Amino acid sequence: MEQEVDYLKDITQIKDMMARSSRFISLSGMSGVMAGIYALIGAYVTKQILEDGAVRMNYDAAQMTLFEQFWWLLIVASVVLFFALGTGIWLTTRRAKKQGMKVWDDTARRLVVNLAIPLVAGGLFCLILLKWGMVGAVAPVMLIFYGLALVNASKYTLTDIRFLGISEVALGLLAAWYMDYGLLFWAIGFGVLHIVYGSLMYYKYER
Repeated sequence: MEQEVDYLKDITQIKDMMARSSRFISLSGMSGVMAGIYALIGAYVTKQILEDGAVRMNYDAAQMTLFEQFWWLLIVASVVLFFALGTGIWLTTRRAKKQGMKVWDDTARRLVVNLAIPLVAGGLFCLILLKWGMVGAVAPVMLIFYGLALVNASKYTLTDIRFLGISEVALGLLAAWYMDYGLLFWAIGFGVLHIVYGSLMYYKYER
């Protein structure tokens, strides 16, 4: 009987070792929460910029106002991305050190590559949409490609990421149907969903 218990323990340990070697499990749930907060702040600032532009816009200065809005929105997006990535790297690195695991190994590289391919493709597609003036389609496209990136990378990290990705894709399709509410769906996808899933991951894996 004791031998069977020992065998079960050995099998469990082997499974844990295999999971650690094939999946990057040091992702911080709190980094998702912080990314969601940054996204909500960015969405609020974006809303203020767009509303201010709509108030100031007139026939003579319309093109200049649109040009100013574009660069302000680009700045806001860059700041949100910078803080989200910076916080994510810092918290994940800290958690990996506590677990005695490497932050950058073959699994982490595979995770980044599989995440980056759909993200880069989606980013370029958004630029093409902007070139042709299809601004309303940008938010749905960002949500869909981001969701696909998460699904694509989920096989190298926590399974919860896959469900987050599917949720983002579904929300992106809904945003494409209700295109006039793109900023609202963007805030829900990058803000609320990140906070919800980040909190769930924190309480599930880090407490």
